[in-house]
Amino acid sequence: MPQSPGSPTRSPRVEALLARMTLEEKQAQLVGYWIDQGVEVVAPMSGEKKSSTRYEDASANGIGHLTRVYGTRPVDPVERAAWLWAEQRRLQQQTRLGIPAIVHEECLTGLAAWKAATFPTPLAWGASFDPALVEEVGAAVGSSMRALGIHQGLAPVLDVIRDPRWGRVDECIAEDPLVVGRVGTAYVRGLQSEGVHATLKHFVGYSASRAGRNHAPVSAGSREIEDVLLPPFEMAVREGGARSVMNSYSDIDGVPLAADPRYLTGILRERWGFDGVVVSDYFSVDFLHSMQRVAADSADAARLAITAGIDVELPSPDAFETLAEQVRDGRLAPEILDQAVRRVLAQKEALGLLDADFDTPPTAIDLDPAEHRALARQLAEESVVLLSNDGALPLDPATASRIAVIGPNADSAEALMGCYSFVNHVLATHPGTPAGIELPTVVDALRAEFPRAEFTSTTGCDVEGADRSRLPVAVEAATQADVAIVVVGDRAGLFGRGTVGEGNDVEDLELPGIQRELVEAVVATGTPVILITMTGRPYVLDWALPPRAGAAGTTTGLGVVDAAGTATPSPAALPAAVLQTFFPGEEGAPALAGLLSGRVAPSGRLPVSLPRSAGAQPYSYLHPVLGGRTDVTSADPTPTRPFGFGLSYTTFTHDDLAVPATVAAGETFRATVRVRNTGSVEATDVVQLYANDEVASVTRPVAQLVDFRRVTLAPGAETVVEFDVPIDRLAFTGLDGVKRVEAGTIRLWVGGSCDDEETVTRLEIV
Repeated sequence: MPQSPGSPTRSPRVEALLARMTLEEKQAQLVGYWIDQGVEVVAPMSGEKKSSTRYEDASANGIGHLTRVYGTRPVDPVERAAWLWAEQRRLQQQTRLGIPAIVHEECLTGLAAWKAATFPTPLAWGASFDPALVEEVGAAVGSSMRALGIHQGLAPVLDVIRDPRWGRVDECIAEDPLVVGRVGTAYVRGLQSEGVHATLKHFVGYSASRAGRNHAPVSAGSREIEDVLLPPFEMAVREGGARSVMNSYSDIDGVPLAADPRYLTGILRERWGFDGVVVSDYFSVDFLHSMQRVAADSADAARLAITAGIDVELPSPDAFETLAEQVRDGRLAPEILDQAVRRVLAQKEALGLLDADFDTPPTAIDLDPAEHRALARQLAEESVVLLSNDGALPLDPATASRIAVIGPNADSAEALMGCYSFVNHVLATHPGTPAGIELPTVVDALRAEFPRAEFTSTTGCDVEGADRSRLPVAVEAATQADVAIVVVGDRAGLFGRGTVGEGNDVEDLELPGIQRELVEAVVATGTPVILITMTGRPYVLDWALPPRAGAAGTTTGLGVVDAAGTATPSPAALPAAVLQTFFPGEEGAPALAGLLSGRVAPSGRLPVSLPRSAGAQPYSYLHPVLGGRTDVTSADPTPTRPFGFGLSYTTFTHDDLAVPATVAAGETFRATVRVRNTGSVEATDVVQLYANDEVASVTRPVAQLVDFRRVTLAPGAETVVEFDVPIDRLAFTGLDGVKRVEAGTIRLWVGGSCDDEETVTRLEIV
């Protein structure tokens, strides 16, 4: 029988199993079970949504998934593996069909399990602009997962950042779909190279919710969805071969994604040919009834979801418990149930589960080996963005013998971790339990990096709250020091347990609490200040940064740049240097210390615009002319620092950008540009190629990244960088709703950010 698009190739073994199955056995393959689910909130409404079905009853006919057996509470990996192997043997030996379960875990910043390595958060992946390194990280994470008997990872997040007020920004990679697609696809390749299936989330539009509120409705237009939000998922499916997809919680124009066949079937399967498994985000099938109210009851929600294209309900049986009954009474077509079961069985066959031997569980395993820590440090080093530097960095040990390290994140290991790290995701509800991995803080790392310096350390204030009692201590520490390193920012957590993370959306973009006041008080002492922001979202930092020359007419809290590009500084003092980090992980502190000492030169670039204000949101560098600063409005959304911006300890020049005069639709053109290190330090440049379609049938962005590459050069060295760019990268959805490349003139440039047109040329699409 011919297969419809998106259907798995029929496996004789799968078909034989399917033919033997009862309705209850089929239903059992389409649900997970969260054995360890307790009162701790590690998913939306997880406390209220605990399954009423006992595990023994839920698994009597087999089970599709086991949910987070390592990642819900601190369990010894070897002891838990012994339990898991025994449970898989039980499923093989004591259920009629003997089908083992898929085990899935979170793996956004590394495997979210006790004693496992914690890597930088995905926003730091984007800041590195290094897909190859992220692929290595994915493979490292996959190797740990596979060793523990885990088959599916709930990552990467391919949501394109649309509003930094959204709490889940630290889980995202960038505000640019090309960066999200390439970096996210690299992670998919790495994870799946170790035999673990990646799960793309959240399909689609989750990050475009109104005002950055979690689960809020999405009002994106068809072009924004097609040209900005969908491309990363398409790349990960078509080029990365991703084997699983998870739906978004949100609705688009009133239709929840969990019940929308246009996306889950029409686009994902029929257009892109995806033949893997779609799993529901936790409780999202039930939400169709309880929250979004498009279903009258759980049975109605289950029917809507499985008909739309969701194959597996996670984390535990709820709505899908009604599927067998609905087939019996005629409410659900049996072929819909069979198709979902067929996909799950095909996934289990591909994973080797149908032939797996669970006789010998691992007796020893290192989830945080030296090679993983080396990758974590390299990614952390590459992701730090230098926003300003008056020459204070790198620090000279001869003039920095007395160092004050100040701020609520200076001596905090938790501050290095993202929301989905095990430390912040799980251990926050298990006080007193050690992290199980080495987590040097910034203070620890600086003492090791500058062994001859004299250190003082104080918090100055908390991340949140208005307690000013420690400000005088911080001021005194700075006054007595040669340099003050002030470390501020976020504390990641869940649903109010922190300042950023899932459910922690904000109405403004000022640093939490009184941290700005702390920085300004320390700066006012006259001691040179190195400001480090360790955050999960970009914050308003115009008060800490000098105006950018050339940003004509821009006003900040520190001064004005006139139309000629001349800066008139504010009388307010500034930090001597500002570094932006996005939760750099277990090796983040040593990475920062190496950057401060000059052992490492900064090479990170902003993966998201540094906002001017919360009132300027939502903002994206991918805006048309009238989406930026214009004379027809007094509101100025221009960011304080643009997408792609980042300084180094050297300078780079870009010139002689060359492209063919013409290129036809469907072809690939080669762009070349000469890059030169004009400073005295070996460093890495992120060479960025941008384009603008000068006249089109619909409004187009004033800048669009079409390629990028990291290039390391010695002082005085130069090289010619080549980009091979498919012209389809400039395709967009036309007036008729069809995506195509239009004929016309394309302006291209290379520079230090999206708005830095250092060398410019044009080509004609014919």
